Amino acid sequence: MSGRERVDDVLLMYRLARTGGSSALLRGLALRADGWAGVVDRTGTVLQAVAGNSRRPGHEAASLATRAVRELAARGAGSYSLDTEDSVALLLPLDRAPEDRGPVLALVAPGPLPAGLATLTADAVMPLALSWATESVERKRRRVDLAESRGREAVLHLLMTGQLSIAHQVAGALRPKLPDPVRVCVVECSGGQRDEVARICADVSGGRTWIVRCPVYARHLILITPADEEPEAEGPGAGRTLDLTVAGLVDDCVVGVSEEVRLPDTATAYQQAFHALAVARGLPGRHSRFGAAPEPALVAGAAGARWADALLAPLLAHRPRRSQDPGSQELAATVASWLAFSSHATQHLKIHRNTLAARLRLVGELLGLDLNRVADQAAVDLALRIRATPALHPPSAGGAQESEDLDAVLRTPGFQEWAVHQLGPLSQAGPTGEETLRTWLACEAQLSPAAVRLGISVPGARKRLTRLEALLRRSLLQTPSARHDLWLAFRAVDLAA
Repeated sequence: MSGRERVDDVLLMYRLARTGGSSALLRGLALRADGWAGVVDRTGTVLQAVAGNSRRPGHEAASLATRAVRELAARGAGSYSLDTEDSVALLLPLDRAPEDRGPVLALVAPGPLPAGLATLTADAVMPLALSWATESVERKRRRVDLAESRGREAVLHLLMTGQLSIAHQVAGALRPKLPDPVRVCVVECSGGQRDEVARICADVSGGRTWIVRCPVYARHLILITPADEEPEAEGPGAGRTLDLTVAGLVDDCVVGVSEEVRLPDTATAYQQAFHALAVARGLPGRHSRFGAAPEPALVAGAAGARWADALLAPLLAHRPRRSQDPGSQELAATVASWLAFSSHATQHLKIHRNTLAARLRLVGELLGLDLNRVADQAAVDLALRIRATPALHPPSAGGAQESEDLDAVLRTPGFQEWAVHQLGPLSQAGPTGEETLRTWLACEAQLSPAAVRLGISVPGARKRLTRLEALLRRSLLQTPSARHDLWLAFRAVDLAA
């Protein structure tokens, strides 16, 4: 090999490492050798490899490289060459540390080696070592980022399920401290923008906001912000709160914001922010705050609390037959997640769809309900929300109390007033709006059957419901959906009539 050829080869190796990293450099070596090139640790584990010879199976070359590494370790040598009948394995260390524990470059080629290939392999060690070290740092950074992201997601899940003390314990290892009271913002980003928007949110909030990448929707960020957040005094967000600043700074970004709530009510605030997000999509400013509306759990009163206790009693008293089976709390958390997120609950709970289906089937059997029906879903959803409202569950004074049925709860004055408030905006949609909504709920919130019953196309039915979302200021077609509240409201006004 002439000096000029060697210079050209070295420049090529550095160019490959710069433009394509270690994988591109290994591919170049494997093609030049008409063999196999890889990075192998000192135990013989192949960390990365590329085969450039289709005639020799990659697993055979990897096996020879592993054998050579073990002989290298046994001899305590820095580099090593192993010859067989038809191949040569050449090993060169990437790290010259005295302990000789770092990975090695392994090249397996048909023997004998052509002139200059050993020199080329040695020249490739430096750019490969630099690329490998850079990529190793990046891999570690990604693992740290993933661990922090999963930690924040776990804290959000604990808040959503009311496990406040554990949420504070886990959050103690992260920053910032969980605020109380809070507002929840849901930020919908364009594809691939979520990490950049998260960085912008962190910068604008000065590190005071909890930022969680939504485990259910890949384009959503969930922000838990202090309710006493002051508008920025200077900079790009001067005079504006975080949610308005983000909507103004990021093109194609949509923001929905909840009311002010106490930290234990984070799940309610999330649903409010999600409903506000559905409204914000149709507004020029791409931003909306949830309008004041009472929670149905708060208007249910003592009658609602007795009814919820009676309905959920078989579920809360459930004891699993095997230690690995879910207990009552886990089943309650599962059905609550499913009522909020539908099939996306598998992503929220990190369980398989068959596990979700089995748990829901068990819950239905325990409660004696058909969870495929919106009516039964609405009943369980309301009961769980009432159970999650501590003010409605004072310590029992002893003695049995007669439980109510759902219709009796819906007939109470508080619920009647709530129902009228919920359905009031429909007066602006005319008879078509109410007919569409009632038909959709009667068809178990399924779009296709509702379109058939209404005598219109599926896109036509979707457009009607989208217009009703803006009117009601609630999400209908995406979960969390207002379908359960609307079913309860229609049932309440029908009972009054």
